[in-house]
Amino acid sequence: QVHLVESGGGLVQAGGSLSLSCAASGRTVRTSHMGWFRQAPGKEREFVAAISKLLGSTYYSNSVKGRFTISRDNAKNTVYLQMNSLKPEDTAVYYCAARDSGWGSFEVKGYDDWGQGTQVTVSS
Repeated sequence: QVHLVESGGGLVQAGGSLSLSCAASGRTVRTSHMGWFRQAPGKEREFVAAISKLLGSTYYSNSVKGRFTISRDNAKNTVYLQMNSLKPEDTAVYYCAARDSGWGSFEVKGYDDWGQGTQVTVSS
């Protein structure tokens, strides 16, 4: 059974930083395409960042490019999202997700496994 457990969310002022973690069990992050998504109140869940299996290629949404960094630690079977220069519009529940194949497609429906989410709130 696959479990993805996010942590690291919280309240931060605009311009600040947070680091999210996604600890995986039942799935190996090195051989999975891993992604981060977010969902703000009243909005649809949207793609934030992804890291490919094996090679570790990364891809970001335009709204976070240059501010967020996705990475993974194969030994800890954990994926991270470093978020810098945070803005109030980054406020959302952040979800970790995993899929076996299909690098290049970053739609919500393409991901097989999801975590429970962690709240990030950025105050102005």
